[in-house]
Amino acid sequence: MDSLLILIGALMLVISIVLSPLSARLGMPVLLIFLIVGMLMGEDGAGGIRFDNFELAFLVGNLALAVILLDGGMRTRADTFRVGLRPALMLATVGVSITAVGAALVAHWVFGLHWIAALLLGAIISSTDAAAVFSLLQGRGLHLNERVSATLEIESGSNDPMAIFLTIMLVTLASAPDSGSVGQALLILVQQFGIGALMGVAGGYLMVAVTNAMRLTPSLYPLLVAASGMTVFAATLALDGSGFLAIYLAGVILGNKPVRMMPMILQVHDGLAWLAQLCLFLILGLLVNPSELLPLAGGGLVLSLALIFVIRPLAVMATLWPFGFNRRELGFISWVGLRGAVPIVLALFPVMADLPEAWRLFDIAFFVVLVSLIVQGTTMAPLARKLRLEVPAGEDPYRRLPLDVAAAGDHELMLFPLRGEAWQQPRPLSALKLPPNTAIAGVFRQRLCHAPTPDLELTSGDVVAVFSEPERLTELGKVLSGRHAPQHLAERAFFGDFVLNGDALLGDVEQVYGIEFDELPPELSLAECFARRTKGHPVVGDKVILGPVILVARATDADQVTKVGLKMDPQITK
Repeated sequence: MDSLLILIGALMLVISIVLSPLSARLGMPVLLIFLIVGMLMGEDGAGGIRFDNFELAFLVGNLALAVILLDGGMRTRADTFRVGLRPALMLATVGVSITAVGAALVAHWVFGLHWIAALLLGAIISSTDAAAVFSLLQGRGLHLNERVSATLEIESGSNDPMAIFLTIMLVTLASAPDSGSVGQALLILVQQFGIGALMGVAGGYLMVAVTNAMRLTPSLYPLLVAASGMTVFAATLALDGSGFLAIYLAGVILGNKPVRMMPMILQVHDGLAWLAQLCLFLILGLLVNPSELLPLAGGGLVLSLALIFVIRPLAVMATLWPFGFNRRELGFISWVGLRGAVPIVLALFPVMADLPEAWRLFDIAFFVVLVSLIVQGTTMAPLARKLRLEVPAGEDPYRRLPLDVAAAGDHELMLFPLRGEAWQQPRPLSALKLPPNTAIAGVFRQRLCHAPTPDLELTSGDVVAVFSEPERLTELGKVLSGRHAPQHLAERAFFGDFVLNGDALLGDVEQVYGIEFDELPPELSLAECFARRTKGHPVVGDKVILGPVILVARATDADQVTKVGLKMDPQITK
């Protein structure tokens, strides 16, 4: 019997992985495929597996989410907190509360739930899901502007404490109405956020110190990070803090500090995160019977659509209006309120507490997640492109190999494949404008290695091996990029034909280009124009329209625009 269970579990993993390429072809989130495979293998499906071990599902769900958040944290740049921290925290607290109350009102009306049960359902489905957001943002080739991507990533990684707090409080109130008070509820909230944040920061710095102090076989570094992250997660839970917030913050600190063998750690953890998502969504799919969802379909669809089209936009507008988002950005953030594994895991709380309507709440939450993944997940990438929220991105290296030699410092060996239209015509190696402290190690062509001589011509199909530092990666990727970008993302089409310094004065630009900016004083710098329009937090891709000219932020440094693209607006100049 044990061998049969192992066989079935392994086959489910294989089937899910084999079907995952369908996600790109059909435009659906790959997580939805994992969830559907789990449902098909369940009691109502072809597999006929009866699975009702909620304790095991709860344990697997928590561990899987911890692994996903650790990986997502390590890939979140600290610079994004400069732009996205305050709006994301507003969404993660006030926004979650507004969503919970709004969903409760609709659930009370549609399903006839009494108010405690309706509020409990609202709390369960109130938070966006890190697994779904990270998967879709990182797996669809989207390179959104930093203001939007930072807000979505930080929100999804930090809104679980509020949802967990509301769920636990309402479960306690439903099972024992006289057991709590407002003061105790607020204490739980402070514990969740406060202890989670402190343990995450302290644990992150300790993980950095331990990882850098050890001399291990390279393959052990990713395992050390995974085990250390789980230690931080479990220790925070033991102290009644938010383990999810703690492991996310620990990952952020780890990913933004010099850490030995970091590229290998990220590569292995990418696989661990995918395995965690696979196991999580498969086991959650097994828990639900599709036949039990059908009677709830009408009301569930009303609740889901209200959440997508009314409640989430209201929460976004109410919390983000002071932070300088434009209408397109607010519209996209409103749409990407993805529900995923977290609401299903939270829906296990009332089931395990044996509340009267627990199963009904679980099925409703599951249905809401399905609709969210289908409607929002499948349309996120097309909508981002429709709203023109993408910014040009350089080529990522095919592989990064840390050198782990003291004399090399932070240098890595990076392999860049040359592809796309830009490399159809051969170019000499000497024509490359490489970043400082960077050197070509060699060029691979048709399985032969060529020495990097100045007159060596590079062409499509070559693989260039480069020694460089991680902070040069973006600049290096743009130099070696040759992929065919959409017309509106081509460098000249997006940024314009002219590049100016951010400290250039409007008066000087008027004299050089013969343009008049009547509405602004001539002593104002281009960088100050962006600061005014973006409330002090400009990002690459921000635009300022001045008469017939569009200024586009091309490079930023610590809330200061350093490079500006200038292009003429054809609609204005016609």
